[in-house]
Amino acid sequence: MHLPLPAPLRPAASPSPPLRASRAPLLPTACRGSGGRRPRRKPPTSPSIAGAEAEQPDALARILRTEAAVSGVSRKAAATRQQSTRLWPRAVLEALDAAVASCRWESALEIFELLRKQQWYEPRSQTYARLLMMLGKCRQPGPATALFKAMLSERLRPTADVYTALVGAYGYSGLLEEALATVDQMKGAVDCKPDEYTFSVLIDCCGKSRRFDLIPAVLDEMSYLGLECNSVIHNAIIDGYGKAGMLKEMESALSTMLESGNNVPDIYTMNSIIWAYGNKGRTDEMEKWYSEFELMGVEPDTKTFNIMIKAYGKAGMYDKMMSVLKYMKKRFFSPTAVTFNIIIECFGRAGNIEKMEYYFRLMKIQGVKPNPITYCSLVNGYSKAGLLDKIPGIIRQTENTDVVLDTPFFNCVISAYARTGDIKIMEEMLQLMKDKKCKPDKVTYATMIQAYTAQGMDEEARLLEMETERFDRLPGPVSEIDSK
Repeated sequence: MHLPLPAPLRPAASPSPPLRASRAPLLPTACRGSGGRRPRRKPPTSPSIAGAEAEQPDALARILRTEAAVSGVSRKAAATRQQSTRLWPRAVLEALDAAVASCRWESALEIFELLRKQQWYEPRSQTYARLLMMLGKCRQPGPATALFKAMLSERLRPTADVYTALVGAYGYSGLLEEALATVDQMKGAVDCKPDEYTFSVLIDCCGKSRRFDLIPAVLDEMSYLGLECNSVIHNAIIDGYGKAGMLKEMESALSTMLESGNNVPDIYTMNSIIWAYGNKGRTDEMEKWYSEFELMGVEPDTKTFNIMIKAYGKAGMYDKMMSVLKYMKKRFFSPTAVTFNIIIECFGRAGNIEKMEYYFRLMKIQGVKPNPITYCSLVNGYSKAGLLDKIPGIIRQTENTDVVLDTPFFNCVISAYARTGDIKIMEEMLQLMKDKKCKPDKVTYATMIQAYTAQGMDEEARLLEMETERFDRLPGPVSEIDSK
């Protein structure tokens, strides 16, 4: 069945190689039981609750419990580093699992340090592998190196998954020399030879760093070791070329995949291809490739439709954007937070505040939980429309939810006030940011420095520049990993 419209545009990024160890549970089976406690009774559900909201109470309760657990155990980790050695295993392990899943790396490492002090703690390589993967996603190579050394200090032998996670931690941070050195270490380790998964991560890192010149040598190394190029590796190469806007090379990589005979395009291939053309605004090619993949038997998923919605919104083709949303419902695909965020962002960028607010209300009515990106899009929309008086209301809304505001959100707010020259409120937002335990970054300071300079406040700008310099002195990873 074909989509009754032209074509898609900007998609959600095609996923990186599957994280093989990332879903290994941090919580041991023995600690997951209820310990003989009687299960709680669920309160009766009121029949007056709207259907869309009634379907989600359990999921919402889980979200609230896990986020409360992370913040609670994090506070305990910060406040009682010396004394807490006999905490309840389930509370600590579930909080760690939730922090890792949400990529809150600082909280995760604090909880992990607390975990290591417990009397019942037993080192597990799976835990280290998942923590390293999280640090790779967050581009934190320094903490990844320290974590790897901590693992060695506990006399744990690194597994292939641990080494591969370390490769990703370096590679996704742009430190490809360290990533390649780690692969070389794997070759000399016992029972830790690099496999297809290791090389898929390495090639994906090369693509994301735009170091396509390294890929042929990596493929030759695979061939020398007797490893075949699977669909994950082909997809990593295709996605890398697509993200770099190298469309001819991307099509050539797709032809190589098809000619291999052993690997067929899948949904990841489809999303990478249509994203690449959509990002370039070449909607005709996007439509053509959407139809081509459909003929190959590749079925679109929610991410595909999100890509299409973003593409049409970016091109100002709002009728088609809405047609895709209707088509999703017809195919029984439920809009996600990403779907609504894209629509809200598109209407906000176009200055259509009425539509932006309508889809924000619809999002909540349908039981889809707004996240910091949602509120950031709203702030940008109001800022573009010159409605700064509505921004405080957005901040108040977040205080009545369990949404944890992040640095990009505050950067949006600070930027909004900086553009209008409202220095006092800009400084108040910076203080609120710090009060919320949210760390300013280079973007925060660069925005404020520009605002100070535009207002002739050179002394304030100079002081902020001095504070910014500390970001350039953050510790990085060592090139040699102690394998002793």
